[in-house]
Amino acid sequence: MPIVLVVDDSEVDRRLVGGLLERHGRCGVVYANDGKEALLRFATAVPDLVLTDLQMPEMDGLELVAAIKGDYPLTPVVLMTAQGSEEIASEALRRGAASYVPKKKLAEDLVETVERVLAAASEDRTHSRLMHHLTECEEHFVVGNDLNLIRALIAYVQQHLRCMPLGDETERLRVGIALEEAMKNAYYHGSLEIGTGAGWPQRKAIDQIVRERLTEEPYRNRKIFFEARISRTEAKFTIRDQGPGFDASLLPDPAAPLNYEKASGRGIILMRTIMDEVRFNADGNEVTLIKRPPAPEEMPADDAME
Repeated sequence: MPIVLVVDDSEVDRRLVGGLLERHGRCGVVYANDGKEALLRFATAVPDLVLTDLQMPEMDGLELVAAIKGDYPLTPVVLMTAQGSEEIASEALRRGAASYVPKKKLAEDLVETVERVLAAASEDRTHSRLMHHLTECEEHFVVGNDLNLIRALIAYVQQHLRCMPLGDETERLRVGIALEEAMKNAYYHGSLEIGTGAGWPQRKAIDQIVRERLTEEPYRNRKIFFEARISRTEAKFTIRDQGPGFDASLLPDPAAPLNYEKASGRGIILMRTIMDEVRFNADGNEVTLIKRPPAPEEMPADDAME
């Protein structure tokens, strides 16, 4: 069973988060009061994932992200953002955090986010070694409205990303998270035409709409087209859906901290923060995401030599 380390200086918040994970998640939970105590726990046993508040005494979430990325690059970090911590959250994502969940959305999004990040971080190590020797690949997929197939596709692509010297395991995980967000946008907002913004319904309502539209025309027969071109120097992904599209100029800006607390647009923020380029076509039903490796001097020596 994977172990999640919950880091928060508020005992009430720690127990709230731990309770949600223990009731609904498939993981064990341990706790730390702040960043310094969290790193002491690493000396005893390395957790599979860290879920941390941002505003804490002694060592805040931003410092904790940097410390874990430097010393424990296989352990992903998910942020919990509260009102007033948006600017720190933006910087933490740029520095290598895997994802984030607004504290006001914990009941709805926490367990799903943690389970997705844990699933993306778990993989076959022998096959991973082989992927380091891949030099170039190009693949095309056409999938229907099936979230299980979408997740399997992202896991498959993440293995191929090992041919790129991205710096560490967390960065490959982050690219996978950005791609899954793009595919989910194509699924929910493109193929099934479930609205965004103020009209974005609650979780139970979304599930009901999905069940209905998977049996109705024109939604049920729509496809999502996925193209990947991966080499040592660049990974380029194109995702297109058969929905009516949208106005890409209305998308949230990841440079605007207040967008981190909005109910909608989280996926776009993750995509634009993690990837080097994100471009939408004029119709708003196709997105291109590009990731390039860092300069050699920015990478650990062992990864730069792969």
